[in-house]
Amino acid sequence: MIEPPNLKLLDSAAKDGLILALIERVNDLIAENAKLKERLARLEAKLGEPPKTPSNSSLPPSQGRKASGEASSKSKGKPHKGAHRELHPNPTRTLDVRAEECPRCGGDVWGESALERYDRIELPEIKPDVTRVVLHGGVCPCCSARFKAAPPQGFEPGSPFGPNLRAFAIYLRVAHAVSFERLARLLSDLVGLKISEGALVNMLAASRPAFARAAALIRARLLSGTILQSDETGVQVGKKSWGPSNGPASASRWTGAVVSSTTFSSSGCGAR
Repeated sequence: MIEPPNLKLLDSAAKDGLILALIERVNDLIAENAKLKERLARLEAKLGEPPKTPSNSSLPPSQGRKASGEASSKSKGKPHKGAHRELHPNPTRTLDVRAEECPRCGGDVWGESALERYDRIELPEIKPDVTRVVLHGGVCPCCSARFKAAPPQGFEPGSPFGPNLRAFAIYLRVAHAVSFERLARLLSDLVGLKISEGALVNMLAASRPAFARAAALIRARLLSGTILQSDETGVQVGKKSWGPSNGPASASRWTGAVVSSTTFSSSGCGAR
């Protein structure tokens, strides 16, 4: 607190300076007082507003406050039945386990009935099924011509890989986009069969005629149908997307469908 000066010791000029300083100070206090009144009015208005909740503001749901007594007044829901895996409809085998004696007194027991059923699912050992084909031959005792036994159907010489193994490799490569390197390692680790990447490439190349025949049959069914719908979309190869908007000679995927058939095909198309 500032002590007031002795006015008797001040001359008129000093008194005039003091008066002007006091007037300036009063004006500053008046302006500050106006700002405080405005702030007080805003705070009082804010007190009358409803509290902020996640539903009426940007407050995150984790910071929302529950009303007092809300948890206690809420009715408890009925507990739902626990989820469980259904038994397999066609088990490979059934293991009937019967008690030989009472676990309490050790006496003999009889007249047992099934009380509990559950499945234990396991994968069998995966190993290649290799058939060694030996073609015998010799010299005909009648005409002295050399002969050799004809190979049985399905076991002709050539590629050693059977249709099931080929289908498995093509499925992993096409449906799951497994690279040739990973596919070769996967077959070695899981099946115990070492196949080179070149052999896998040959498998896919050998399957092209069969897929081409199937696609031709589906296309024929599409063209013979009474209702035909088609759609065109681009094809993504690696990091590049190919479509009609990418200029001439770009590849597009055409989808044709009738009531009972659908086919997907990729073909080159020129500029529009």
